[in-house]
Amino acid sequence: MANAPTKPTTPVKKESSSASGMFASLTIPICIAVSVCIFIFILGDPSHFAGGDVEKGNPADIFGTVHKGGVIVPLIMSFLLMVIVFSIERFVVISKASGSGSVDAFVRKVQAALNSGNISAASAECDKQKGSVANVIKSALKKYSEMEAEPNLDVDQKTLAIQKDIEEATALEMPMLEQNLTIIATLVSIGTLTGLLGTVIGMIGAFSTLAAAGAPNPSELSAHISEALINTALGISTSAISIIMYNVFTSKIDKLTYAIDETGFSIVQTFAASHKNSR
Repeated sequence: MANAPTKPTTPVKKESSSASGMFASLTIPICIAVSVCIFIFILGDPSHFAGGDVEKGNPADIFGTVHKGGVIVPLIMSFLLMVIVFSIERFVVISKASGSGSVDAFVRKVQAALNSGNISAASAECDKQKGSVANVIKSALKKYSEMEAEPNLDVDQKTLAIQKDIEEATALEMPMLEQNLTIIATLVSIGTLTGLLGTVIGMIGAFSTLAAAGAPNPSELSAHISEALINTALGISTSAISIIMYNVFTSKIDKLTYAIDETGFSIVQTFAASHKNSR
């Protein structure tokens, strides 16, 4: 008995993992460098401090206040900048994978074409839609046509061949959508922990001031407390944005995966139903 072919019939384009790794390798140090420059030259500009004294002057606005957060601030800012950059990159990639139109509308059109037995119309819809979802479905439709002309396999083997083609095409297309999401997920924890580190450093300075002999310096004490609170706020904000963006992108990926599964199931069921008398 002949074995069902398992190789996807249509070559599937995927984002190079090396290119994605290169993007991440460049983005991370660039974000750190940009954040340090912002901290020194923008937030640390003398105009943001009373009397133009960055070291001893009180902050004159929000920029000066953030600068008083200390050396942890540019690190947390770099994490926030990474979240923004990687979120934009993931949005572009996932939007490209979705194709030129609504994924839900595309799935409905393909299913309607399948229900009417018009495989060429379903394939034409894939050409219009483009993107990862359309690529996988088009590969399955091509395998569908090949199995109809295959004389050496029974219906069950043909159905299995179509199912395997869908699974393998999906395995080639979909992993690229999850690249760099681990970085965003990691920043959820790192942002909070780094903010907590800044908080602890600020509170250590505050208690050191209280422990000094004589009456504590109110200005120095408030500066350390301000440092602690600024780092807390920045760390929590970075983590909150990271969580939101991670959940948004995972939801979009789940939607694309569901669209492939739904349409793939329709293709397999249509083939099985239309050839059940050939068993």
